[in-house]
Parts: sequence; C-alpha cells; structure tokens
Amino acid sequence: MEAIVQEHSEKGGAFVYYLDQRKLAEMVYVMVNDKKMIIDHTEVDESLKGQGVGKRLLERLVNFVRENNIKVIPLCPFAHATFKRMPEWQDVLE
Repeated sequence: MEAIVQEHSEKGGAFVYYLDQRKLAEMVYVMVNDKKMIIDHTEVDESLKGQGVGKRLLERLVNFVRENNIKVIPLCPFAHATFKRMPEWQDVLE
C-alpha cells in the first residue's frame, strides 16, 4: 500500500512517499516564517524513477501551501524545473 504523508516540525518538514511502510521518496522543506517555505531537496528511490512520484509529492505540497496561504521558493532543482512546466501551480511561488 502506498501513501504520501506530511511530516512537519517547527522549522520545516517533508512530504514523504511510503510503499509497503518503506520510505522511498521525500520532498524536504524549510519554513522561513509562517508564510514562506523553501523547498530544499527532493529524493526518489531509483526503483521509482520515471513514475511521477516526485511530481505527486510536489502536488501535495502545492495543495498544502494553497490551503495555508504560504508562498514557495523552490531551491531544489527538481521542484524548480517542475514549477516551470506547471503554470497552474505558479500562483504559490514567491
């Protein structure tokens, strides 16, 4: 069974992809303040490459920041490139 879970702490967190209770991908973020987030790093296990897992993590993050009125700075190269290809998500960018 697969799941995407948000693991949040005071200073940041991650959206994490689990498959059969194994952590196989994550998108890590740091909170600059209550209304600004930096996407720091995205990592996807080799076994999942090309399956859109990174994009699904970013989609969950976009939904979260929209609900919480947070702006995003995508320092992670993957997130930065994906935002460029997804004009419908660019409203969340700083």
